[in-house]
Amino acid sequence: MNDDEFQQLVRAATVCQMSVASFLAHAALRAARDLNRTAAEIASEREVIDELFAVRRHLSQIGNNLNQVAKATNSGADVPHATAVLNAVRAAAQRVDTFAQHYLDTETRAG
Repeated sequence: MNDDEFQQLVRAATVCQMSVASFLAHAALRAARDLNRTAAEIASEREVIDELFAVRRHLSQIGNNLNQVAKATNSGADVPHATAVLNAVRAAAQRVDTFAQHYLDTETRAG
């Protein structure tokens, strides 16, 4: 495992609120219970998980920005970036919709 792969593992374990050892054990046991899946199916699932983590981070960042806009608005301050934040919310929602539709389409073709 190279350093980038290890860091990816650490990030995944952190997001799951697990230690690296627990995350590895969980992943290995899950794979051992389902030996009929192909490597392509497992790789595809990993891509789904990676995309969901990316969306989660993105939504968290937007949520922070939205909270700052709300706080400024409630205090009577000028909020010149409100439109940009709301556009980011719309873009994130579109990203989730697009990903969900792609995933559903892929599963329908595979199933």
